[in-house]
Order: sequence, then C-alpha cells, then structure tokens
Amino acid sequence: MKCLKIFFLILTAVTFAACSQKEDDLSGVQDIPGLGGDTWVPGSLDAWLHDTMTVPYNIEVKYKWDQFEFDVTKTLVPPKEEVVIPAIKAIKKVWIDNYIKAAGEVFFKKYCPKFFILSGSASWNDNGTITLGTAEGGRKVVMYLLNDFRTKEMPGYTKSDTATVKQIFHVIEHEFAHILHQTVMYPVEFKKICAGYYTGNWNNIADSEARKDGFVTAYAMSNESEDFVEMISMMLIEGKAGFDRIVNSIPEGSSVNGSSQAQAKERLRQKEAIVVSYFKASYNVDFYSLQDNTRKSIVQLLY
Repeated sequence: MKCLKIFFLILTAVTFAACSQKEDDLSGVQDIPGLGGDTWVPGSLDAWLHDTMTVPYNIEVKYKWDQFEFDVTKTLVPPKEEVVIPAIKAIKKVWIDNYIKAAGEVFFKKYCPKFFILSGSASWNDNGTITLGTAEGGRKVVMYLLNDFRTKEMPGYTKSDTATVKQIFHVIEHEFAHILHQTVMYPVEFKKICAGYYTGNWNNIADSEARKDGFVTAYAMSNESEDFVEMISMMLIEGKAGFDRIVNSIPEGSSVNGSSQAQAKERLRQKEAIVVSYFKASYNVDFYSLQDNTRKSIVQLLY
C-alpha cells in the first residue's frame, strides 16, 4: 500500500510538471469541435433545409455533428450530407404531407417536434438492441441510421434497403404518436387488453412470438404506452392490408403464455378499433384515410 501511494504521488508530480511546461500554449484550442471553433458558412443544403422545414413548419434540422446532442457513451458517426435532402424529402412526403392532409397545417404545426437531430449510424445498447430514434419532451427527435437511407430514386438502391427506410418512417410515426397521446391520453380500456403480458424482457422475444399474445411487435410488450404508439406506427407504415396480414399470420395453437390464436387476433382488433376511435375523438382525424395515404406514399418511394 505504501509503494502504491508513492507511485501515485510521483505520477501526479510528473503530470503536473508536463502541464506546467505548456500552460501558456493554447494554440489549437479554437479548433476543438464543440468549443466554439467548429463554425461553417451555411451552404445550399442549409438554405434548402431552412426553406423546406424551418420556414413552413418551424422545424430545425441539425445534421452538422455535435456529440453533445447524443449519448456521449455511444460510438456514432455523422450523416453523409448527400443523404440529408433525399431523407428529409421522403420524411416530408410520408409524414408531414399526409398528416397535414388529414388534420390541417394548424394541427401539424402545433404538435410537430421542433428539432430533428440526425446521426449517420445506429445507437447500440448494452443489451444488444438498437436505438433508431428518441424523442425528448415532444420537441426534439433524434434519428439514427441516416447513412443507410435509400429510396428507389437514389443510387445503389436495392430491395434490401426497404426495411431500413421503413424503420426510419416507423420511428417518426412512433415518436409523433407519443406526442399525441401525451397531449390527449388514450382510453384506459386500451391498457386492459393485454394487462399482465407486458415485460421488460421484450428484447428477447421475436415479433412473431409477441403477436401470439396480441402485440403488433415485441417492443409493444414493454409497456402500455409503447404498445399504443407501436400500433399506430405499424398500422400506418404497413397499411390496412399489411396490418391484416400481421393479424392473419398468427398461427393456430397457444403462445408460451397460454394465449390462443383467437384471443391474440381479438386483442389486436380491439387495439385497432381503439386507435381509430382515438384519432377521431381526440383530433377529428379519419385514421383509415391517413393510413391509406401514408402507405401509398411509402409504396411510391420503395416499390
């Protein structure tokens, strides 16, 4: 113990001496990212984002890298500038335009998040899951995986890119649905449909297994609010026919939790009915019309 303490003192002295020799040398500090030196002259991309998102909707899109907008413990990369405009155009087509068509500009401007932060890569979690988007206080949405965003109009697009693009749309619809239900809470009846089946172990469950208990995705099993917004997001992204296929894909037999095929299907149909009723009663939105238009926009971009 005495030797260890002496070594620590010596190391401290050496470190202090090294710092003292350069205490007056501050050259290069102004170039450290995040400390005020990382400025740039706004270009055509900045002007396009300003005119397309900020002026009409008061939404700021931040694509220049700022580590402090993210979890500093994660290893991430910035988005490639060439994917920003195609991605934002697609998001506008699928999300903004269809909500405005369904509910009007006043509705959208009132409830839309005001800051979009873009990351080129996904954010991996310690439990092996991937965070593809987060929302903070209904005003800031962080979106990941932009560098893998490709629609059929972009160079190098293949059918395998469809899943990634749909997942990004899924994140936006999911986070916006959170804003809506945090403004007007969904009916308490929704919480009763799958009471007792929610679990923190959702990340070890496949979507196909979750559906056997009446959940549209495994993540929907995490809690009632995630269940509600996952229903909204999946119903919009997959469309009516796609959602019907999900319900009809539930096989005969029972789940590991004892749910029958009929029970699982009925739970999903009950949730569907509540979502449709909620949108009409809370925001005077015809959900099936919104769903149909959203799905058509996605098909135009990907198929």
